[in-house]
Amino acid sequence: MLQRFLIFCSGADTDILDSCSAGEKTKYAGIGATVFFTALMAFIASGYALYTVFDNYIPAIFFGFIWGLLIFNLDRFIVSTIKKRDRFFDELLQATPRLLLAIIIAIVIAKPLELKIFEKEINQVLLEEKNDMTLENKDQLALQFTPAVNELQANIVGLKNEVTAKEATVETLYETYIAEAEGRKGTELLGKGPVYKEKRGKHDVALAEFQVLKENNANKIKTAEDQIATINLDYQTKITETQPLIDGFDGLMARVNALNKLPWLPSFFIFLLFLAIETSPILAKLLSPKGVYDIRLETQENSEKNWNQQQAHQREAILQTDMQINNRVYEDIADELELYSYKRKKAREIMELQADSFYKKQKNILN
Repeated sequence: MLQRFLIFCSGADTDILDSCSAGEKTKYAGIGATVFFTALMAFIASGYALYTVFDNYIPAIFFGFIWGLLIFNLDRFIVSTIKKRDRFFDELLQATPRLLLAIIIAIVIAKPLELKIFEKEINQVLLEEKNDMTLENKDQLALQFTPAVNELQANIVGLKNEVTAKEATVETLYETYIAEAEGRKGTELLGKGPVYKEKRGKHDVALAEFQVLKENNANKIKTAEDQIATINLDYQTKITETQPLIDGFDGLMARVNALNKLPWLPSFFIFLLFLAIETSPILAKLLSPKGVYDIRLETQENSEKNWNQQQAHQREAILQTDMQINNRVYEDIADELELYSYKRKKAREIMELQADSFYKKQKNILN
């Protein structure tokens, strides 16, 4: 039962193979086993690759099974269409397109399994890329928010400098009227004379302005700091919103790119392994000697070809004979006077009808 299933996988004609030796059956069972296990590996590989896309087992298994059937059908077709002939180079030329297709299939099958085999290394590469992307994302977002923050901070510094300058002016006026009272500067008269009162008045006015300016600027600074806090909150919110996109950067294409950044030699050997598996049925048929099955298959195909050629030749002969008979029949009929008179009568009636119709049409035009 298992052998018949594997022979079916090889694409061999079971009717012909049943009449062959056990060795022929074993050979094609081995070819069929290679086709079957290649399709099985294709199912596993595509299932994993699709799982990285859908992140769900059901669609991954379903579409992976469809892909495995497709690879199975292609491999079975490739192996079954290679015919053994007596000339090796003709067989090689016949197998060249199939070998190219086998190479493509090997690449498609090997790549998802490489992703699974080197999963830990790929995750490390992806982690580094995600960290770089996180830093770049913060820098890019900062370009949107930093100018506004810098402007507000500059305004705060200006408001503080304005208060500091006013405070220095008040302190200078305070020192002036105190020095006037003590007789150290100004009139150098000890006591609180008119000049003292004048300087004291200027100080009091400046002090009142300073208090108002300090309060107003404090409110403006508070407003600017609140705006900076809001901008920083928006900045953090934007980072939080975009971070899941970076964390989810582990799809199929990202993993393939990460795999390409790893050393190429291990991946190349895995590809060679699957290339050997995929091309082994074709190479086995090319290198194996012409067996009993191949001889009987060629005999059957030649018999069918000869039979079709014979049928086509017979149909051509029948057609030529029938045409010759028809020509002789019509030649005999052409000599009969009765048929000539009948056709002459019908032709005369047609010409009379045409003349009557032409006359009526001309008459209508003239009227």
